[in-house]
Amino acid sequence: MIDNLSWIAVYPEIVLMVMACAITLLDLADKSPRRTATYWMTLLTLGAVAMVEYSYAQGDVTRYGFGNMVVSDPMGNWLKFFATIALMVTLVYGRGYAADRGMLRGGEMFTLSLFSLLGMFVMISGNNFLVIYLGLELLTLSSYALVALRRDNATATEAAMKYFVLGAMASGFLLYGMSMLYGATGSLEIGAVFQSVNSGQVKHQVLVFGLVFIVAGLGFKLGVVPFHMWIPDVYQGAPTSVTLLIGGAPKLAAFAIVMRLLVEGLMPLAIDWQQMLAVLAFASLLVGNLAAIAQTNIKRMLAFSTISHMGFMLLGLLAGVVNGNTLSASNAYSSSMFYVVTYVLTTLASFGVILLLSRDGFESEEISDFAGLNERSPLYAAVMAICMFSLAGVPPLVGFYAKLSVLQALISSGQTPYLMLSLFAVLMSLIGAFYYLRVVKVMYFDRPTSTASITASLDVRAVLSINGAMVLVLGVMPGGLMTLCAHSIVKMLTT
Repeated sequence: MIDNLSWIAVYPEIVLMVMACAITLLDLADKSPRRTATYWMTLLTLGAVAMVEYSYAQGDVTRYGFGNMVVSDPMGNWLKFFATIALMVTLVYGRGYAADRGMLRGGEMFTLSLFSLLGMFVMISGNNFLVIYLGLELLTLSSYALVALRRDNATATEAAMKYFVLGAMASGFLLYGMSMLYGATGSLEIGAVFQSVNSGQVKHQVLVFGLVFIVAGLGFKLGVVPFHMWIPDVYQGAPTSVTLLIGGAPKLAAFAIVMRLLVEGLMPLAIDWQQMLAVLAFASLLVGNLAAIAQTNIKRMLAFSTISHMGFMLLGLLAGVVNGNTLSASNAYSSSMFYVVTYVLTTLASFGVILLLSRDGFESEEISDFAGLNERSPLYAAVMAICMFSLAGVPPLVGFYAKLSVLQALISSGQTPYLMLSLFAVLMSLIGAFYYLRVVKVMYFDRPTSTASITASLDVRAVLSINGAMVLVLGVMPGGLMTLCAHSIVKMLTT
């Protein structure tokens, strides 16, 4: 018998699934070349779901449903709220680009986007290994189809194939790791796995063997070194609107499953997985920043930048358990949550400008395409400059405070290896500043290669302006978001 609490826990997912199916059918009657009705129905659906998630998050209640297979808690609800807003912004930015390239002959872009968001929701809410895996597969299968949406484009098709093959391998790693833990603990439920591991009755070697595969699978989904091979090729090869869809909201879901699996389920093994994450973070910061310097394609540069940022986010997870105690856990994990939320916010605005400059028949993908942007449009140049400075960690933008909070969590642990890692992270950030500032230099000091006017619809201009302003405002006043993240993590750790 399923009680009412179970339905309440998954109410946003039900609304999203029903509307995704309804919009798929309604799209058959929409004959406009820009899929106007489908577009607005999708935005209205996302707006309604975001309002429900916001009310759930504000309610500050943790609910378990369907035999503890799903959980609705403040951390999950806030991440789902941010993911929904990120997808709304992505669709506003990407609609014009997609229409110009024949990607809106059907409404697949909108319906697949909704199903990918549903996959993220299931991942974030999963309190069971199989539920998390089902959510992951729904997200990735939708993403593969979105990358290949330009069927007549060989580059996009190649990117989709690479994404599919490497994504399948990553899913296999994760599933094998989950099966090892199931075999060792006898349960698929995250809470029961925690109890079993914490009891000390399970052989440590078996647990660590399964943990290696879990971390490898999570590394693929986050795109950290050495599991980063797909990121640059897929970012560059996919249509830019789909690149943003892959590089934005799914990062929040990936962070959520890291928290569910490693923190909620395998906290007693923290000494083991923190060492693994330290290696991944070190390699990602090194490879991501050094490889980005050599790039001339801005999408590929931002791909390597993503690798380095995910490495930086992992640094926050290292300081949660120090010498067996969890006193610094809420500080460490909330700094990582703050980092990933603000990173997605900044990524949305930077790709928004790239999409804006891409005209029919012209992909604005090379850094040289941004030459003299300030002369053509001071507003869009300013938004892009704010994003680049934020990603580089320049005060007073939000990227600076995000980096500062992670470094503060590392240093306050008092561990010498973590202090060395934080110094290394600062050094890599200095190197990273070069390729971000190069974009700013090109926009403000190079002569424009094109004099074509930059036109955008009212909704794109409004959303892009708000997006850029938020990067600045949250840098000046980060306290509200930081408190929200800290409270969400505390609730997750105590329920």
